Amino acid sequence: MDEDERLVSGESFGENEDQTELSLRPTTLSQYIGQDKIKQEVSVYIQAAKDRQEPLDHVLLYGPPGLGKTTLAGVIANEMGVTFKTTSGPAIEKPGDLVALLNELQPGAILFIDEIHRLPKNVEEILYSAMEDFYIDIIVGQDATAHPVHFPLPPFTLVGATTRAGLLSSPLRARFGIVEHMKYYTDSELAQVVLRSAEVFDSQIDPLGAAEIARRSRGTPRVANRLLKRVRDFAQVAQKKSIDEEIVQYALKLLQVDQQGLDETDRKLLRTMIELYGGGPVGLSTIAANIGEETDTVADMIEPYLMQSGFIKRTARGRMVTPAGYEHLGLRPNEKKN
Repeated sequence: MDEDERLVSGESFGENEDQTELSLRPTTLSQYIGQDKIKQEVSVYIQAAKDRQEPLDHVLLYGPPGLGKTTLAGVIANEMGVTFKTTSGPAIEKPGDLVALLNELQPGAILFIDEIHRLPKNVEEILYSAMEDFYIDIIVGQDATAHPVHFPLPPFTLVGATTRAGLLSSPLRARFGIVEHMKYYTDSELAQVVLRSAEVFDSQIDPLGAAEIARRSRGTPRVANRLLKRVRDFAQVAQKKSIDEEIVQYALKLLQVDQQGLDETDRKLLRTMIELYGGGPVGLSTIAANIGEETDTVADMIEPYLMQSGFIKRTARGRMVTPAGYEHLGLRPNEKKN
C-alpha cells in the first residue's frame, strides 16, 4: 500500500500533519461533531451501500473552508471500511496524473479531491467516464503511432470538496449523486469541539473558557482549534492549571480577535470600504488590492464570515457595509474613524 493510501480504521488520517493535529480528527460519524443533517443522511447512504455490497455513490461536499470536509471524507471511508486516497485539484496537472491515481485504487476505494473546482478542464473531461462507467480512454503515442487505449477501473467513490461550488461545471456537478452543503457551526457545537480538542491535548479547560473560544471562532472548527492552541500557550506561561474564561479573554485580546471573532484583517477590510469608498458599493478586486490580499483569499477566507455575520452584503453593483458593520466598528454611516 502506498504511503498516501491507507485503510482508515480506528486510526487518524491525513498527510503532512503532526500526530497531535491528526488526533484531532474524528474517525466515526458518532465522534464527528456538528453537521447533524449531513451525518443523518450520509449514515443512511453508507448503510444502504454496505447492504447492497456496492460502492457509495459519488459525494460532493461544499462550503466555507475549515468546516471539516476532509475529515468527513475520511470518516466516510472509515465507516465504509475501504481505503482512502487523497489529493487536490491543483496537484492533478495533466490527464496522466489522474490516470495514475485511478489505476492505483482498490475496489470500493474512496478518492478524495480537495479544491475540485480547480481541476484542469482536460483532466475533468476524463473524469466523466471514470465516474459514470468506471473506465477511461486515453490516446497513447504521437502522430502515426497514436492509438486509443481503454482502461477499465474498479468501482470507486469520488468525494470532491470545494469552497466555491459555483465554479464547478454543470457536467461534473451532475455526476455527483450525493451533494451536501456544509454550514457554519453553532457556538454550542464549537464548544464541544473545543472540549474534545482540549482532551486530546491533555489540557484542562472549564466550560466558560471553552464557550468563550467557541464564540470567537467564526463558526469554524479549524479556527476554534487554532485559537485553543494559542490560548493554551498563554495559560501554560501564566501557570494556569485550567484554561478559564479570564485567560481566554486576555489571550484573544492580545491576538486582536474581538468578541465577534473578527481579526485585524477583517476590521481592515471594513474600515477600507468605509473610509475609502463610503461603505460601498465596491468591487471584490478593488477591496483585495486595497488590503493587500489575493482576490481568492478575500472571497474564500474573509468575505463569507463577514456576510454570514451581517457586516457586509452583496449587491448588483458590488459589496456594501451594512449598518451592523458600522456599529461593530463604533461608527455610523457617513462617519469616518479618526
